[in-house]
Amino acid sequence: MSEAALDVHELCFRRGRQDVLLEVTLSVTAGDFVSIVGPNGVGKTTLLKCLMRILTPSSGRVTVLGKELPAYHQRELARHMSYLPQSDHRVPPFTVYEYVMLGRYPHLSPFSTISAADEAVVQTVMDRIGVSAWKDRDLHSLSGGERQKVLIAAALAQGAEILLLDEPASFLDPKHQQEVFRTLGQLNADGVTIVMVTHDINSAALHSRSIVALQHGTVAFSGASEAFMQADVLRRVFDIDARFVDHPQNGRRLLIPEGHA
Repeated sequence: MSEAALDVHELCFRRGRQDVLLEVTLSVTAGDFVSIVGPNGVGKTTLLKCLMRILTPSSGRVTVLGKELPAYHQRELARHMSYLPQSDHRVPPFTVYEYVMLGRYPHLSPFSTISAADEAVVQTVMDRIGVSAWKDRDLHSLSGGERQKVLIAAALAQGAEILLLDEPASFLDPKHQQEVFRTLGQLNADGVTIVMVTHDINSAALHSRSIVALQHGTVAFSGASEAFMQADVLRRVFDIDARFVDHPQNGRRLLIPEGHA
């Protein structure tokens, strides 16, 4: 049985007088692809930020690769876990190569220079993600889908085994959504543990092996994606009457949007 990449035990987070997360408990197996879903405002992004120590939980315990989160120095944590936040449409003034190189920051001291080893890692990552041809282009010259692939490359340049992503395919057209998910699938097949927040139930069902659903700040479901795509589960989590169809290629169950005559 594989070891846990992440263990979360009774995690709580309070913002002012509001309880955003309430005793969230879940475990992510090393090498898994987990989607975190749920209605708006249930704490999905907050949970990722607590895992990455951007936010400090009110109580509870998080363990990363067998070591409790407070025991990590921030640079050490970044060597094991990288975080890709939801796009805010701001484009930093860097070339593709410069931006991906920024991902090497956990491995550099304030007074060290970029080494040949760092350059080799960045080139390997860019080749792996398929962005090497754009290395000298400015980020603002790329499409949204192309930029998203560069952001994933920068996250991978950290050398982390765990990748946290918040809505990685939001605002992208279908072609670029497919490219992003194809990239994530390849990374997962290579052993990278992926935890992804998404509003898209069908994307979660198609691309992840496990699904965690939050409702009112608590875990309403945690299990295999096939077990999640059931009418009673979706009614409980989203308060919808779900209808399904099987994907013609892989047989996975997909949600059919409600239509009107």
